[in-house]
Amino acid sequence: MNAPLALYIHWPFCAKKCPYCDFNSHVRETVDQAAWRDALLADLAHEAALTPNHELTSIFFGGGTPSLMPPATVAALIEAAGRHWQVAEDLEVTLEANPQSAEAEKFKALASAGVNRLSLGLQRFDDASLAFLGRLHSAAEGLRALEAAQAAVKRVSFDLITALPGDTLESFDEVLTRAIGLGTSHISLYQLTVEPGTRFETMVRKGDFTPIDEELGADLFDLTTERMTAAGLPPYEISNHARPGMESRHNLSYWRYHDYVGVGPGAHGRRGGMRTFRHKKPENFLSGVARNGHGLREEEALAPREAAREALVMGLRLTEGIDPAAMAARFGVPVIDPAATRRLVDQGLLAWNERLRLTSAGRLLNDAILAEIAL
Repeated sequence: MNAPLALYIHWPFCAKKCPYCDFNSHVRETVDQAAWRDALLADLAHEAALTPNHELTSIFFGGGTPSLMPPATVAALIEAAGRHWQVAEDLEVTLEANPQSAEAEKFKALASAGVNRLSLGLQRFDDASLAFLGRLHSAAEGLRALEAAQAAVKRVSFDLITALPGDTLESFDEVLTRAIGLGTSHISLYQLTVEPGTRFETMVRKGDFTPIDEELGADLFDLTTERMTAAGLPPYEISNHARPGMESRHNLSYWRYHDYVGVGPGAHGRRGGMRTFRHKKPENFLSGVARNGHGLREEEALAPREAAREALVMGLRLTEGIDPAAMAARFGVPVIDPAATRRLVDQGLLAWNERLRLTSAGRLLNDAILAEIAL
């Protein structure tokens, strides 16, 4: 049987850089759409030649703002992927979209191009929060975009940002009630983090706002888990909730440590024991493709212990957890420190039967637990 493979395609352009964003996104006055279509197709062909005998299980258009892509470019990339690889019958094709009206008008065309799952960056349902987050859409515009997405494709997800300054348990409970009532099968909830190099980092340093304290953040996390689970959207990963069977198959490929191909500026990939990196700056990516036929900046072999640690870090985020014995057999090295693991089991932070999983208390301390148990 052909090994499963996921494909990530990065569109680097945005209409505006959000103050919390540390992703590889860029604002440009003009974009040569034909040049970018050709470059992405060439980059895709290069990776396909290096990954024969794989079954493509998912495609994910991320960014940046992929809903700024012409639907014809999306269609060309999906069609090319179908020529390069054997494609699973239930291929999942996700595209991230902003809720602005001009982009929402493309949803039907994107569905016709082959997109069958849309992920919307709603982030919040009130204009004040959206303005703080630097979003270009209004709350009403976001809800209209969600309706358009639900009319265009069967599977829709949206993002919410939690733990904004001023959030309380009572106010965020209202946000959760609103979110659950919108009827999607998948919701991602991310706590606001102030990343280095972002405008929010500068604002915090200047005293423009103060992030909420860790204790309230933990309480908001617990409230989210409780409310979403009761509504039939339990967490399957620390930040992601879905109705059973509606999980993001693409993201599961990352967390289960399957191979994936990364195409486009700044895209990472992992194939055949190699980690790949592409040029981040759009202009450097285009130059690389023109010069070499691909946008690859570098690739490096993953040592077994490094790969095992990565697989542990990714897999422990999942509610299903990991199988340490199977993982050790896969990489040829032990993955966890048994004594440290048993100690954390006794403390109620981990559960360990055949699989090792974070408990609800442990999910709040994921990074510290990994530092304890990883070899």
